[in-house]
Amino acid sequence: MRLDAGTSDIVLLAWARLLGFADNAFASGGGRLTKINNDAGALTFVRLFDRSALVGPEWAVEAAAQYPDDELAEHQTLMQVSRERGGHGLGRAVLSYADDLPVVQPEREVTVSTAGSDVARLEGMCPPDDIHEVGLAGMDKSFVLLDGSTPMAGAGYKEWQQILANVGVLTAPSYRRRGAGALIAAIAGHEALSSGLIPQWRSHESNEASRALAASLGFWDAGTQTSVILPKD
Repeated sequence: MRLDAGTSDIVLLAWARLLGFADNAFASGGGRLTKINNDAGALTFVRLFDRSALVGPEWAVEAAAQYPDDELAEHQTLMQVSRERGGHGLGRAVLSYADDLPVVQPEREVTVSTAGSDVARLEGMCPPDDIHEVGLAGMDKSFVLLDGSTPMAGAGYKEWQQILANVGVLTAPSYRRRGAGALIAAIAGHEALSSGLIPQWRSHESNEASRALAASLGFWDAGTQTSVILPKD
């Protein structure tokens, strides 16, 4: 199911603020927004709904002007634009949102912990790349699903502009494909909704498992964020 128009407008407001534009920058629609930020540590291109925006140093914005949106959304294009200046990859992430989330019922009684010590124990069971990608320990709210006293999966969210709840999920390898990630993600998403926030799911385009989980929970793909890191002069 697609998002309500009102939700789309609020998401665009949040991203306008995140990218450093005026609140109403996306309101008129059509055309690419550009912002020169010579102190930016990245070149970022966002496509969201039917809008697009590019933010980066002046040289990068000028070099990117020749490319249409479809090409700028490709990570290889931003790499090409920034290669001579030492740009290196962050990649392309899919941005997904939900107006509401289904209630996921556990097959048996479970315990949910909000203790930081359980987040730390869960992270200790997971590969470093997964820990870094999710960043569960640094989230504003986090929840850990326990099997007895053993962490199975955790989810939480970071508030963006007091509008979006950027949700992340981390599941211990031995508990994957058992529904633990979906259950704890739904719990985190409902907590975000009850706090008046719009749940956002941000997945690397190649992370098929993460994208499938988001779709199963009712998140709708609304756009992409493509970025490359730029070295400081």
